[in-house]
Amino acid sequence: MSKKLVIKVTAGADAPERCSQAFTVAAVAVASGVEVSLWLTGESSWFALPGRAAEFELPHAAPLPELLDALLAGGTVTLCTQCAARRGIGQADVLDGVRIAGAQVFVSEVMADGAQALVY
Repeated sequence: MSKKLVIKVTAGADAPERCSQAFTVAAVAVASGVEVSLWLTGESSWFALPGRAAEFELPHAAPLPELLDALLAGGTVTLCTQCAARRGIGQADVLDGVRIAGAQVFVSEVMADGAQALVY
């Protein structure tokens, strides 16, 4: 049975430690060979845009752009449809490799056999 880790991160610059924890756990899981799906919701939605991760700073934390690059290379990164719409973000605006999808896709990922979900 394959294991999948689905992580929903709601925090951004408004809660930097929680945000960093979500990205760090996701990137470590990818590096460990786990199938990872990271969902950007709420204030983390902004990190789907080019250059936004580089603006994030948290002392003693791995650089967010490096974590995001690892996730884009080895996992799935999804921007919440409603969160994108509320912020005026369209598919043409986001980083290559980021998809925009809604609750139906999230629920199907979480309910898949072997999936585990975390919310930050």
